[in-house]
Amino acid sequence: MRERILCFDIGNTDVYAGVFCGRELELEFRTSNRARPTVDEFGVFLLQVLQVRGIEIESIVNVAIASVVPDVLPTVVQACEKYLGKRALVLQAGVKTGLKIRMKDPQEVGADRIANAMAAVEAYPGENLIVVDMGTATTFCAVSAQKEYLGGAISTGVGLSMNALATQTAKLPRVDIVRPERALGKTTVENMQSGLYWGQVGLLKEIIGRLSKEAFGDEPVRVIGTGGMARLFGQEAIFDVQKPALVLEGLLTAIKLNP
Repeated sequence: MRERILCFDIGNTDVYAGVFCGRELELEFRTSNRARPTVDEFGVFLLQVLQVRGIEIESIVNVAIASVVPDVLPTVVQACEKYLGKRALVLQAGVKTGLKIRMKDPQEVGADRIANAMAAVEAYPGENLIVVDMGTATTFCAVSAQKEYLGGAISTGVGLSMNALATQTAKLPRVDIVRPERALGKTTVENMQSGLYWGQVGLLKEIIGRLSKEAFGDEPVRVIGTGGMARLFGQEAIFDVQKPALVLEGLLTAIKLNP
């Protein structure tokens, strides 16, 4: 039986998970955490997903978790212990990361951002990196060629911006987030789509440019895009490479560093 590693990224909107066999990502899945499932609800869901996809429960030898939602973390940890019989490695203070965290308070850095940085430096050793994760929030992380986590920026994600427009105004509707052909919208929906999309493009370019100059000067920098919304901006020549499962790859690295 092949040995597998199960990784969870507990975000503000979803729990994103994946199963690795070696370095191969065999399975990815998501579930909303808005309803805050119980341990048993999450455990049964987990068993069902694995069984439907033909993953033997006994083949899961390790579990790793990154979480930015403290009240959901215990549910996932306990579900893994109860239904898989595995104690999870939680990416938190005291866990080896291979990074030098150059922040005023290293414990403030989100576990997902650390996992992204870990995967990035393993994939591109000896390079200056900017990692842009486009989820509920859009986060930017600068990591030096010497594996120093230098800091970054956090902004509102494009989906969150759309929800704010729809819920905090009287007449603006929810809209699909798409790439408009033109910035000049001719309807309210087109106006909103233009502002959301091209506003995010401008934000991405401006922050990446400033971080690159402040952190690395004239040195070359590789910009990595990840997160659920990053693929929407693939046409804009913002990212040098896109790695959708970067956070899960970082958790796989954490297992290697913390046997």
